[in-house]
Amino acid sequence: MFQFSFNNKRYHTLNYYFMTNFGQKLYKAVIDCGFTCPNIDGTKGFGGCIFCDGGSGYFTNGKLSVTEQLESEKERIFRKNGIVPIIAYFQANTNTYAPIGKLREIYNKALNFPGIAGISIGTRSDCLSDDIIELLCELNSRTNLTVELGMQTVHESTINLINRCYTHEEFLDGYYKLKEKNIRVCLHIINGLPYESAEMMLETARQIAVLHPEGLKIQMLHVIKGTKLADMYADGKISLLSREEYIDITVKQLELLPSETVIERITGDGDKSKLIAPDWSKNKIAVLGGIDKEIAVRNTYQGRLYKN
Repeated sequence: MFQFSFNNKRYHTLNYYFMTNFGQKLYKAVIDCGFTCPNIDGTKGFGGCIFCDGGSGYFTNGKLSVTEQLESEKERIFRKNGIVPIIAYFQANTNTYAPIGKLREIYNKALNFPGIAGISIGTRSDCLSDDIIELLCELNSRTNLTVELGMQTVHESTINLINRCYTHEEFLDGYYKLKEKNIRVCLHIINGLPYESAEMMLETARQIAVLHPEGLKIQMLHVIKGTKLADMYADGKISLLSREEYIDITVKQLELLPSETVIERITGDGDKSKLIAPDWSKNKIAVLGGIDKEIAVRNTYQGRLYKN
């Protein structure tokens, strides 16, 4: 039923993308270069987004050099999967938020590491100046580049609440800069952000469909110890989605998205040692299985309701 699938999946998986474009699965080696963020260092705000705990790189070691981190990650990946191609994934915090000379140096170190088949850079749309776009174009001519942008939502009220510190219009400006240069983009969204209704989350998906990105990562909202969100949760100011609600919304979002968009993540892995809620998110297999089951029960698939 679904054209971008080798198996029973009814959405465009990252594995399908890898196999059809590279002939094999690629594995991400996660790197922390010690960057900060404009809404952490005071440039635009302090404290980061209300759900942020160290910029998502909780299992990285920013005290090591790029080369040392890649060596460690290569050993981990090869031990489990054999000798496979690797993507250098700059994940923690904002990985274009540094002087251009430093960025060029660290990206080149990753590119020159043996076995690197691509680079993925996590960043914010408001940290894509013209000179950085030029550097990304250079990288794009040399390797398989993906730039990952934290979108979270299209709703300005939520953007303000989560302390993202840049508007949706600013997000679009950065996104289109990348698209004009034919750079592959993967967007990140979060389902279950405070006070968002199911319809608001579906509207985010509709607007993503208009943008037609190459990739999308979807995850639920995690409440992590030590964050502002944790305080809100403890005070009873917010409620979280149940697993059934998350699955229902995610399946409906998939229906709205173009089938060509690769769903690079459809659930999330929070740091279990710091995760407060939702407890159901710890069982990733159950969430994935629940999505597969529900999309089959409804006899639907990614893109069924997509309007070009």
